[in-house]
Amino acid sequence: MSNSDRDGLGAFLRARRAMVRPESLGLPEYGRRRRVPGLRREEVAQLAGVSVDYYVRLEQGRGGGTSTEVLDAVARVLQLDATERAHLHRLARPPREDAVAAAPAEVRDGVRLVLDMLAGPAFVLGRCMDVLAWNAPAEALLGLSDLPEGERNMARHAFLDPRARAFYPAWEQVAAETVAHLRLDAARHPADRRAAAFVGELSARSPEFRRLWDGHAVAEKTHGRKLLRHPTAGLLDLGYETLALPGDPALLLVVYTAEPGSPEAERLAALSAAVPV
Repeated sequence: MSNSDRDGLGAFLRARRAMVRPESLGLPEYGRRRRVPGLRREEVAQLAGVSVDYYVRLEQGRGGGTSTEVLDAVARVLQLDATERAHLHRLARPPREDAVAAAPAEVRDGVRLVLDMLAGPAFVLGRCMDVLAWNAPAEALLGLSDLPEGERNMARHAFLDPRARAFYPAWEQVAAETVAHLRLDAARHPADRRAAAFVGELSARSPEFRRLWDGHAVAEKTHGRKLLRHPTAGLLDLGYETLALPGDPALLLVVYTAEPGSPEAERLAALSAAVPV
């Protein structure tokens, strides 16, 4: 386990430990005597059924060979969801560099045909949330061709584009989801130097990104809703579905949806019709 892996594991455990309310596990709050938020190391160890020294070593990244049972017990105490539990296992047992397939930097022709056949806005995300391909409705909605090739990136747009806060009325939620996805992806590809450099750039240029990154939240957003304010179409409340591409699981197909006959569907159709083919 490298130093960065150790730091990531320890920081994640400390962040999750601080978020657990002691009373939710039947523990006394100790009033003002509880000097740190959340659980103490001793409490996590006791509830997980391991020695305090063992848990401290785990939080310091010195728990090499930690069993699945112990990690699951710690996850239960820290009230981790399925995504966070898998993240904990990945941090404790980082994949070998040669065991992680490299993500393609462009999409195959068949995927581009699928994009063109979709009526709603759709695009393909690669590593670090790079936008690799998109269809005409997505162009109408997001204006991706107006961006320089190296800046077609959803995380870069959310944190470094001054127009992002107006485009996303619920910007705080979008920002938190973006960082949670990036941190999850980074743990899946721990040897990716480009990803590390990208996180470093965003951290240096955006205090909001740095604050959220330090929170160590992870989330798998496979579907949901997104509120967008388009300069001509106005406010759009859209659903979205995110699908891993068969054969290229590191690539994600994102499709925005609107109920047939809804004002959003009509405005999306009008936007798409205005884009030259």
